[in-house]
Amino acid sequence: MKPSQESYVPTFPGVLAVEFKPGEFNSGLRSLKSWNAGETIVPLGGNRISKGPKAYTSVQCGSGPNDHIELNSDLVYINHSCDPNVAFDLSSSDSSKWHLKALNRIEKDEYLTFFYPSTEWDMDQAFRCQCGARNCVGIIKGAKYLLKKDLQTRRFVSPWILELAKAIHNK
Repeated sequence: MKPSQESYVPTFPGVLAVEFKPGEFNSGLRSLKSWNAGETIVPLGGNRISKGPKAYTSVQCGSGPNDHIELNSDLVYINHSCDPNVAFDLSSSDSSKWHLKALNRIEKDEYLTFFYPSTEWDMDQAFRCQCGARNCVGIIKGAKYLLKKDLQTRRFVSPWILELAKAIHNK
C-alpha cells in the first residue's frame, strides 16, 4: 500500500524522491541525480521486494499469474509511459541482481516512468494512458492485449513477456 504524504519516509534518500500531488495516481517519482542510459539506478534486492499478489503496487517477475513482487519502496510511485525512461530489469534468475535501470539519459529532477506492459501480462487495473507519446497504446491493460510486433519495438520488455506473446501469437 502506498504511504501518505504525512507518513512518507524516503527509501532511497538522495537518489529518488516522491512528489505528492492531490488526487489518485497523480504523484510521481523524481530522480535526484542524473543517469546515463544503461546505468543501474537502484538495486531491488533485500527487503525492498517481497512476493505478493497481483496488485497495482506489484510488478510481475515471471511468466506465472502469481509471479509478482511488491516493491516495498518509493518505486511504487513510478508512473507509466509508452515512451519510458526506466525499466525494471528482472531478467536474471538470481533475484539479487534485479534492478531499476535507465533506458536513456535522465536529468536531475526528471520524473521516472516505465512501460507497464514491459513486465505485466494482464494488469490488475486497466487505465487510459495520458502519456502523449507518439507510440502510445491508448488503454493500458497488459502485454497480453498488445501485438507481438508492438512489444518487439519497445526498448525493454521482460523476457517472459516476450515468451508469453510468442506463445499466444504463434497458435
